[in-house]
Amino acid sequence: MLAVVEMLAAASVAAGEAPPFSDQTLVDVRAGRATVLGDERGVAVVREGELELVVAREARGQGIGSALVEQALAPGGGAADAGAARPRLAWAHGDHPAARALADRHGWTAVRTLLQLRVPVAGAAEDPRVPAGMSLSTFRAGETDDEDAWLALNAAAFAHHPEQGRMTLDDLRAREAEPWFDGDDLLLLRDAEGALAGSCWLKVEDGVGEFYAVAVRPDLQGQGLGGVLMRAGSARLAGRGLDTAALYVEGDNEPALALYRRSGFTQHAIDVQYAAGPGR
Repeated sequence: MLAVVEMLAAASVAAGEAPPFSDQTLVDVRAGRATVLGDERGVAVVREGELELVVAREARGQGIGSALVEQALAPGGGAADAGAARPRLAWAHGDHPAARALADRHGWTAVRTLLQLRVPVAGAAEDPRVPAGMSLSTFRAGETDDEDAWLALNAAAFAHHPEQGRMTLDDLRAREAEPWFDGDDLLLLRDAEGALAGSCWLKVEDGVGEFYAVAVRPDLQGQGLGGVLMRAGSARLAGRGLDTAALYVEGDNEPALALYRRSGFTQHAIDVQYAAGPGR
């Protein structure tokens, strides 16, 4: 089913829609850690009690999405019988009206929003203005020292994030194996002792330069290092023939939203997470 999942996801993106599955979902599908239901007309993926689905554009309006949700939730023949936890959460990437209708039909309510912000890529590289005593370097894929240090930074910086803070070495190496990965696009900010103070991870794919993850060590937050990392990332994207820079941010993360708005980002799209109601 992996080929079907990737085919349907690629077709949606090619049509200008939001990616229907998160990167971690695709990693888990490839690793056999997710349950996939459906066929080439549409698929639902269940992992860790969370549901994502996509229906082929030519098959929409035929009730396939509803049937996939019902199959995932069914006590017999559904996700639970396939070894996955019965989903209690679901993502609607792009906040499609059909997804809202499905959520209403099943009594699910919106509990979280994830905003995609975008800004034109600058034509010339900006000086990151790295503080005195600090330095920028790039990530060395496969080097244990860099991998362990980055994972520790990421876990600390995103300790309260439902997905990002849980990234494992296997997850990181799965991303290192992706065609879009480039160690030079993972910028590391080091303090005077050489310890990681922050990082800016860029994902360049399909003509868009995404700020994939921007992390600042908790004890250094509030000192303007997020702006340093954003400027360093923008400088890395400049001159590469890209029109757009993008990033995702929690809809209620006001400090991050303020930083990104100061950098010129504006809202482009929204993802909505739904939760099942009591007794469902």
